[in-house]
Amino acid sequence: MKHRLAALALLCPVVLAHAEDSKVYEHVFANGLKLLVKEDHRSPVVVSQVWYKVGSSYEPGGITGISHMLEHMMFKGTEKYPAGEFSRIIAENGGSENAFTGQDYTAYFQTLEKSRLEISFKLESDRMRNLNLKAEELKKELEVVTEERRMRTDDQPRAKVHEQFMAAAFTNSPYQNPVIGWPSDIANYQIEDLQAWYQKWYAPNNATLVVVGDVDAKQVEKLAEQYFAPLQPSTIKPVKPQAESEQRGVRRITVKAPAKLPYLMMGYKVPVLNSAKPEWEAYALEVLAGVLDGGDSARLPARLIRGKQIAVSAGAGYDLTSRLPELFLLEGTPAEGKTVFDLEYALLDEVYQLKNELIDKDELQRIKAQVLASSVYQKDSNFYQAMQLGTLETVGLGWQRADEYVAKLNQVTAEQVREVARKYLIEDTLTVAYLDPQPITEAAKPKKLTGVHHAF
Repeated sequence: MKHRLAALALLCPVVLAHAEDSKVYEHVFANGLKLLVKEDHRSPVVVSQVWYKVGSSYEPGGITGISHMLEHMMFKGTEKYPAGEFSRIIAENGGSENAFTGQDYTAYFQTLEKSRLEISFKLESDRMRNLNLKAEELKKELEVVTEERRMRTDDQPRAKVHEQFMAAAFTNSPYQNPVIGWPSDIANYQIEDLQAWYQKWYAPNNATLVVVGDVDAKQVEKLAEQYFAPLQPSTIKPVKPQAESEQRGVRRITVKAPAKLPYLMMGYKVPVLNSAKPEWEAYALEVLAGVLDGGDSARLPARLIRGKQIAVSAGAGYDLTSRLPELFLLEGTPAEGKTVFDLEYALLDEVYQLKNELIDKDELQRIKAQVLASSVYQKDSNFYQAMQLGTLETVGLGWQRADEYVAKLNQVTAEQVREVARKYLIEDTLTVAYLDPQPITEAAKPKKLTGVHHAF
């Protein structure tokens, strides 16, 4: 499952980078903006990213998805650079730009030839505090977001299952809400909602500026000081805690949707690095996910897809870098002649074996070696190096935690993997969702998405 591999990708590049004495430079300006710079001189390119500590998990009921909506509106211009100018200027200078919203953050980025970094700073600093929000632009962009939701969730059976699954699994955690927002909330955004969200969260003291590429860190600091240091901070109160209520038994839901194949999603409530006590539990869960779904030789593809031929796809996922406690996921599509219940039984049997049998040394070592191997590939990307820094900093872990990752993972023992399986993969915290395929009767609607092109 891609979720787990993404976590590995986020953590690994800087680990190796530090091993090669390529360090991260940090500076905090008087207005609270944090600057992180990592020099990488292998190509004359620079990636600049602005990360805001706000995403869907910060949103109260009634305006779910507003972080994502504001991400769209951030391309609608300021007085200095009207709508369309941001993208035009970046393109005119041979660069590319985009943005994405997650549960715990919203980020904007540009990739440019190294001498053009100032252009990125000039544009991003301007829209950090001077966005010109207009009701008529919101009306047009609402249509784009509504269409985006239809294309990416409402017309996608698995995405629909995932949305309903999260809503059933969590009763109080803000992770119960979709990043794009619920339809009725999207339909009722007002320009005042966007204005208040922007003024509160889009401030230098709530942002991290990450630069990775062929640059000099000190020169980047001077440039950032010129454009970002004059910006005024906001008064930001910490969000109130929304601790998840204790689950007291398995939850099961069925989602009916037009689809060709059935589908199964299962999830156990587990801690993450931000909440695990002791901390090694998060790393043991990471290894556990690798045992099940760490490449073609892992247990799920080897046993359930090729071996018993119960599934045509099967995966496991765990993200230890989330801001709040998460789910350890299992999912899959049954093979022809098998049902979602056959697959559920097979997945539970794999969990049972992890609880009762120690994984052998060779298997444990293979998972650890795979982490190092994946880091070699990810290290080639300036973008993912910057993303790793921005994510860890924004979710409250601190970018320095990346230094510990390989060492902590290597300390995980087979006994610890068995212990977290016994402690957390239990029926009382399990949620199960079944996709019940319905006949596909409607003709496919034309796909037209004409607004902001972003990476959500």
